[in-house]
Amino acid sequence: MSSRPSSYDKQPTIPLPAGATVLRGDEAWGAVDAAARERSGPRAPVIAIDTYPGVDLPAFTKAVAAALPGYHVIDIEDAAALPVEAIDRLIAPNLTDDRVFGVLSHLTLPAFYDAERLTAVRGRLTGRGGAEGPTVVIGWGAELAAPNADALVLVDLARWELQLRLRAGATNWRTPNSAEEPLRKYKRGFFVEWRIADRHKRRFFDHVDFVVDGAARDATGGMVTGDAFRGALEHATTGPMRVVPFFDPGVWGGHWMQDRLDLEPAANNYAWCFDCVPEENSLLLEGPTPEGERAVVEIPAIDLVLQQPRELLGAKTFARFGAEFPIRFDFLDTMGGGNLSLQVHPLTDYIQQTFGMPYTQDESYYLLDAGDDAVVYLGLKEGTDPAEMMAALQAATDGEHPFDADRFVNSYPAKKHDHFAIPAGTVHASGANSMVLEISATPFIFTFKLWDWGRLGLDGVPRPVHLEHGGNNIQWDRTTGWVAENLLDRVETLEEHPNGDREERTGLHELEFIEVRRNWFTDEAAHDTEGTVNVLNLVEGDEVEVVSPTGAFPPYTVHYAETFIVPAVVGPYVIRRTPNSESELFATVKASVRGTEIRTHHAVPTIHTERGSSR
Repeated sequence: MSSRPSSYDKQPTIPLPAGATVLRGDEAWGAVDAAARERSGPRAPVIAIDTYPGVDLPAFTKAVAAALPGYHVIDIEDAAALPVEAIDRLIAPNLTDDRVFGVLSHLTLPAFYDAERLTAVRGRLTGRGGAEGPTVVIGWGAELAAPNADALVLVDLARWELQLRLRAGATNWRTPNSAEEPLRKYKRGFFVEWRIADRHKRRFFDHVDFVVDGAARDATGGMVTGDAFRGALEHATTGPMRVVPFFDPGVWGGHWMQDRLDLEPAANNYAWCFDCVPEENSLLLEGPTPEGERAVVEIPAIDLVLQQPRELLGAKTFARFGAEFPIRFDFLDTMGGGNLSLQVHPLTDYIQQTFGMPYTQDESYYLLDAGDDAVVYLGLKEGTDPAEMMAALQAATDGEHPFDADRFVNSYPAKKHDHFAIPAGTVHASGANSMVLEISATPFIFTFKLWDWGRLGLDGVPRPVHLEHGGNNIQWDRTTGWVAENLLDRVETLEEHPNGDREERTGLHELEFIEVRRNWFTDEAAHDTEGTVNVLNLVEGDEVEVVSPTGAFPPYTVHYAETFIVPAVVGPYVIRRTPNSESELFATVKASVRGTEIRTHHAVPTIHTERGSSR
């Protein structure tokens, strides 16, 4: 690797369409007012501002009222939402008593509203002569009350921002739970609120008039038109792209990312990086303000999946998963830290029947880097007695009888570029002094901790252990021999060239749906999406660029350790060294959904076009 400072881009952007601008403050809300009045004609205009749950509604409402002084403001939540007690009863089966796990809700937002009161508000806006005066309806569900509003505004918010707010004391939607532990607040969002919210906003993506960055606490966040929003998402599928990564500390966290990715040096550690989890990450839409300044609008990355699923995922992947991004790339940093918890993930039937998830948390560990003493815990030792092991795990929960992991669980030396497949049901953990790139299925919270090495969480409370769930899913026949035959050293060379360039299959196991290929090259390597989404990471080499053989998209620069997405519709692409690269050898790992390729039988030519920079 080069000794140059890290070039890892922590704020990748998606360009707005030509001519689109980012509006702010009074200028933004003046544009909304003008659009509403133009559409309403002689009637009093009605503006619906639908806010994602987690937006600071009181602060936002106050700011909107100040920006639109001639409008009467109706808080639709106060006017028509059910009492929180009624909502709690409705979703109790989804929340369960568990600190972490619930059951996915399939409710839609009208279930949270009093139908008669909602109809009454709608009648005030659409009766003879329309509203009595200029009116703003605001809150989560404003579109329900004003489906034919003269201007429809979405205030959107990414889940990472929502998590930060919940940790800082924010409440769930209309719920007086500020002091509740963040795990339980996250559970209510993950299993109920955010599922309903995504269904709700997707209904009007095709005709929303304005989209606002809800990360600002009031109405001062950047705003784009609905056409610009849709155009940016459509453009995002035409070439390589990245989501905005986020980093988080943990009890086992290390320091590799701090050192190599130029993160905050004063932080205690960084354990996780979600580098490609569109359900959690965000996108930055970049464009000029009317004054010509650079500006960004942050939106949830899931909006791209919901709005452009076929173009992004491909026909077969979309047919299999729906508007769900099925591949997850994230980092687990234990360099200078501790072991991950000893854990297991649910089998597909179990996650479906118990939690309502359609597919499970199959995983793998790709070693981006490793210390000399790095190990991976994987599978059980031969002769392990299930009852004896579960008894030992149960005894360890009292804090007085540590679990002897080495007695029951295999551990294997791990070195840079090793790849360990971890199909659901396999006991596993990453040891200390490892930098893991997880290449996995998207579900990510369904970890049944079996043993957490006797430590407390960052909040000073023991992290949840789920022995009953774990015991129901451990595959006791995955012992040393099975692991050696199925999960270790599974690299298969598919193609090799005289100069040493080669393509390899590194996994995953046949029980997992993800296919992973690794390409080693000195100058360039040809690829083709073959009609299905590709997710890649540059695991060796300092810098490459992704180019189109046909010039379909501008060259896109990728730096070491960056994860990037190549949408299904892209087709052929080439990854090559840049003129600025100092590395002699490069490698990418590429994940796709096995069996979703659409063969087109076109050749991918070697290209010698003019080299460019990141778009």
